[in-house]
Amino acid sequence: MKYLITGGAGFIGSHLAESLLADGHQVKVIDNLATGSVANLAAVIENPALRFVEADILEYAGLDRDIADTDAVIHLAAAVGVELVVHDPVHTIITNVHGTERVLNSAAKHNRRTLIASTSEVYGKSKEAEFKETDDLLIGSSYHSRWSYACSKLLDEFYLMAHHRASGFPGTVMRFFNIVGPRQTGRYGMVIPRLVEAALRGKPIPVYGDGTQSRCFCHVFDTVKAIRGLVGCDAAVGHIYNIGSRNVMTIQGLAERIVERLGSSSEIELIPYEQAYEKGFEDMLRRRPSTEAIRELTGWQPTLDLDRIIDDVAAQLKREL
Repeated sequence: MKYLITGGAGFIGSHLAESLLADGHQVKVIDNLATGSVANLAAVIENPALRFVEADILEYAGLDRDIADTDAVIHLAAAVGVELVVHDPVHTIITNVHGTERVLNSAAKHNRRTLIASTSEVYGKSKEAEFKETDDLLIGSSYHSRWSYACSKLLDEFYLMAHHRASGFPGTVMRFFNIVGPRQTGRYGMVIPRLVEAALRGKPIPVYGDGTQSRCFCHVFDTVKAIRGLVGCDAAVGHIYNIGSRNVMTIQGLAERIVERLGSSSEIELIPYEQAYEKGFEDMLRRRPSTEAIRELTGWQPTLDLDRIIDDVAAQLKREL
């Protein structure tokens, strides 16, 4: 099959490209390298079944032609990371809304199987113990730029679902919950690589807020398996699926686990949100997915635990450092 991956030189996209190429598929990657890197594709860049285009999906003139010439589109290109979103909300909205609009319009015109990446952020300030795809969503005030990311990705979801209702467009939404692993950068606020790097350097480990906020971390290798299961499943068309681990960990607990796992001498330092991001910053206190829908559909469930994640991220950072 022929696959088109937008954002394919990024963290998740590069691992997905490697997996597809290993199974003999043809892959075309479009990436503007704003947050991705050609280095992420180093292991496959010479593979004749890979084509790489450095371009922005907002401007790339060949996008419609490339989508027409593919069997499936996996749209991962987006502005991501809490720090990037807070400090450049205009870029976030333009990239996530208009970029996805271009991809979906073309994919719908050519009736191409399409998966788009969304986020657990769309659940907003929900107080549910776990988040289901059919839950109501509680987004924070537009006075706080942090919520611009959630709103932009939610609009992407509505746009895909509108195309599906209008024409039967074969689209699926994936809501990612804290996907982590090698090649992820802490540059834009991604928590595990940021904390692991500090631990490896023996520097204070920065935990934002009071550390009691909890998350579930899913290895990118497990995530790639979930994506591949959904793209090949006709029954997934027109639906939304959470992808993530269900093992809950507070950020304070995460920092402690990293220090212990890596044998680090680093101290944990609590940093107020206002100092880390902006005045009035609001965080989600908990973020645990229900993954029943994807498990019942494809049998998928994550298999790699937090220690494996820490080890893999640390190994990657050690090579870079």
